[in-house]
Amino acid sequence: MTRSEPKAIDDLSGWLGLRWETAQRMRLAIRPELINPAGLLAGPVAYAMVDYSMGSTLWRELTGEERIATIGISINYVQTAREGEVICETRLDRRNDRVAIMQSEVRHEDGRLLATAIGSFAIFPRERLGGHERRPAAPEAG
Repeated sequence: MTRSEPKAIDDLSGWLGLRWETAQRMRLAIRPELINPAGLLAGPVAYAMVDYSMGSTLWRELTGEERIATIGISINYVQTAREGEVICETRLDRRNDRVAIMQSEVRHEDGRLLATAIGSFAIFPRERLGGHERRPAAPEAG
């Protein structure tokens, strides 16, 4: 059962229409604005889903004094879609006090694999932000 749609964590996630089911799982509905000139779901949409999903997966593991930043994400596009819903699921593979490694899969609602990704995120003390922090509301697990 899908929980009610949470509030977007920022303007981009809101515009994309990302909907978190848990911190590790999100979905979006493909709509015309997300289709590229070839008539297919634009690659950056899947990439954004992976980045946000990895971020929210790791965010749930942080202490109040830790913050994160994407170091790098490698994504492999397997196939694409033109309509329906797209789902991204992320798994935290390893985390220490400085870095985390995660894997994501992006699938169409019919189960087809659209993309796989592996990502690394830096973990650093909050004070490094120097008071210029804009902390998003992390999606709640449902």
